[in-house]
Amino acid sequence: MKRPVKWGIGAKLFAAIFSTCMLVIITMHWGVRLSFEHGFVDYIKKGNEQRLTLLSDALADQYEQHGSWDFLRTNDKLIFSILRSLEQNPGSVNQLPPHGWRTQFWIIDQQYKVLSGPRQPVPPEGTRRNITTSNGKIVGWVIASPAERLTRSTDINFDQQQRRTSWMIVALTGLLAALVTWLLARGLLAPVKRLVDGTHHLAAGNFATRVEVGSSDELGQLGRDFNLLASSLEKNESNRRAFMADISHELRTPLAILRGELEAMQDGVRKLTPEAISSLQSEVVVLTKLVDDLHQLSLSDAGALAYRKQPVDLVNLLEVVAGSFGERYRSRGLTLNLALPAQAESFGDPDRLMQLFTNLLENSLRYTDSGGAVQLSMQLAGENWQLRFADSAPGVDPAHQAQLFERFFRAESSRNRASGGSGLGLAICKNIAEAHDGSISADHSDLGGLQITLNLPYVPH
Repeated sequence: MKRPVKWGIGAKLFAAIFSTCMLVIITMHWGVRLSFEHGFVDYIKKGNEQRLTLLSDALADQYEQHGSWDFLRTNDKLIFSILRSLEQNPGSVNQLPPHGWRTQFWIIDQQYKVLSGPRQPVPPEGTRRNITTSNGKIVGWVIASPAERLTRSTDINFDQQQRRTSWMIVALTGLLAALVTWLLARGLLAPVKRLVDGTHHLAAGNFATRVEVGSSDELGQLGRDFNLLASSLEKNESNRRAFMADISHELRTPLAILRGELEAMQDGVRKLTPEAISSLQSEVVVLTKLVDDLHQLSLSDAGALAYRKQPVDLVNLLEVVAGSFGERYRSRGLTLNLALPAQAESFGDPDRLMQLFTNLLENSLRYTDSGGAVQLSMQLAGENWQLRFADSAPGVDPAHQAQLFERFFRAESSRNRASGGSGLGLAICKNIAEAHDGSISADHSDLGGLQITLNLPYVPH
């Protein structure tokens, strides 16, 4: 069983363009040939009509000179001498097409008797001209056979020569069209081939692949989009590798502590006391918190968090969250100040927004030195509510502020797991803010520490 021939896009494009060109060329050739043949026959007919008119006038003059047709019955050569005189007459040369008669003709008298002409019957549909004397009397007719087709060998040869020439032009034009079509298809498919090769490299895992973009049309835009896709995949792969390394690092420490504690208890080095159990429990809590944060981050990265958006009052949500932190802030010797409007209308998921606010206040609680202050303010800026979470010392190096929202990033190595959490809270905050068509950023606080600025859309109820 023969396998079907697979046509590539290059062959299909060439066939489509070349077929269109050949269709146009053949149609034009057929139209030109048809026009030429009809025009050539009409040209012959008009030439014969002019000759009939001149011949009838010349015969009328001869008839008046002789008074009858007897001179023609006994002198057949007279017709040819008259025809030669018409061809050689300077006054009639400019009116007559060249090469003489192209059809047969007959001269008949008043009694419809043939005076001169071929022996064939006179065609009834032939072209007829009256032979009229100066006093208006019709004394005969000159009749020519209809010129509906070519009969003279000279005309037939000329027509065949024109036919051969036109087909040669068609062949040369077809070859030129094939060459131009091949070059055009090759040029059009060059960026497509680059994209195909680049796609194969991407599929093989080579995310550093880029394609050359040399145009501003749709293919050029596709090439730029391909490069953006490759760049995103390369960045995601790099983040994935870093993420896996960070996860391994974050899990290694509590697991090592748990293993050491348990081995010490097995070897009898450490007794199973409430303090030992509490130490093990604290490490389990750290692992549980890390796993929960990883789960929340993975869901928010994939957009899988269930957002049940509805009209919300941001002020009300902030007051509820701030109230839940009051006792913890006081136990750390921190002051939590609120500067909020009476109402802040927006549209979002109240549970996720409270999670966002909780993470931000938790971040300030963990990192702000005892005896400091945290200022929470809100104002309307254009079409967004601008929320500022500002705390006192310690601050964050400006070079690190943009990295705070990266997973597992900590501004200082001294902010260990016990004080700094898993390092995923601000990354989750960024995902939740973007899911609400908002934005989040970090800069220096006037209180000496860090200020987190959160923008959420203002949506009137």
